[in-house]
Amino acid sequence: MNRSLKLFAVKGIDIRLHITFPLILGWAALQFAQIYGGVNGAIFGIVAISILFVLVTLHELGHSFAAMSYGIPTKQIILSPIGGVAQLLRMPDKPGQELVIAIAGPAVNILMAFLMLAVALALGIDLNTLFRGAAGLEGATLTSLFSYVFVSNIFLAVFNLIPAFPMDGGRILRALLALRLDYARATKVAANVGRVFAILFGIYGLINGNFFLIMIAIFIFGAGTQEASVSSVRQILRGHTVQQAFSSSTYRLEANYTLQQAANMAAYSGQRSFPIVSGDRLVGFLPQAVLHEARRTYTAHTPVSAVMRTNIRPVTPNSDLYAVQERLQAERLDALPVVSEIGRFLGMITGQQIAELFRLVRSQPPIITGSNSA
Repeated sequence: MNRSLKLFAVKGIDIRLHITFPLILGWAALQFAQIYGGVNGAIFGIVAISILFVLVTLHELGHSFAAMSYGIPTKQIILSPIGGVAQLLRMPDKPGQELVIAIAGPAVNILMAFLMLAVALALGIDLNTLFRGAAGLEGATLTSLFSYVFVSNIFLAVFNLIPAFPMDGGRILRALLALRLDYARATKVAANVGRVFAILFGIYGLINGNFFLIMIAIFIFGAGTQEASVSSVRQILRGHTVQQAFSSSTYRLEANYTLQQAANMAAYSGQRSFPIVSGDRLVGFLPQAVLHEARRTYTAHTPVSAVMRTNIRPVTPNSDLYAVQERLQAERLDALPVVSEIGRFLGMITGQQIAELFRLVRSQPPIITGSNSA
């Protein structure tokens, strides 16, 4: 089920609204209707929050463009009631890169604050008027709308710099720690700091009845824990290659095999995805999801060559295992074909095989170097 709606794309990055996004608009309408009264207040709230989320989008694009400068693509930006998330296809390899990417978002908000302040001063609006308008003391006017967005934009930059991992400030903290510690340890420390902030946010939200702060606290606690786990996997798998995990005992299909034969092979072998070969050459790949969809769309006698995917890049035995795992997740595959350096088909690497190697390596006792003498 798709839980978001695409609005538009910027340089190949989809900007999407989560299905729960209308909740923040409804909340804004109710809150500002109480402040300014009636329909005018509700409209004011909806417009103010909509403009604020334009700035949230620019914030996330700041992260995305900084990541792109290091060759890290962004899959999409999702806007939800608690903010925006830029989904990078992979995390940066160097702490310095993560530091720049993390800072880029708040930097956009700071830049926008200076631009908005310049506009305000050019229009004769002083700082006192801006803060009075943001506090709701100037009525539901255009000046108040401008003031609310101006102050909220500053708050957005400052709040994101709180070192509550995985918020921007937490990522900055991890990047600085990673200059001295290994990435997994730096992530664990940053995540623990983030959990403390999450608990404080949650308590404050409960005391004051702030539902959205409670949601942010839950997000920080859960996302920080999850990313710490991912970082641990990354630390363990880095340095291992496909050669150590893949299997050459792979059932394979030829291009003239039918969908029915492929389905029979899947049922017999328990294998989910199939390489399509000609001799010792890989000519295509048939993922499990493609096979299932094809059986609903085409006849049983349709050759697999009609539906196989030819755009799935194979990996080599020397490929980094963590990079392969990232590809499996990003491309939503359960396996990838393995070929030699000269293009000869060798077998497949599956997510299950990677998980088994991970469990094996993690269960091994650490190697202790040095000795103690009495």
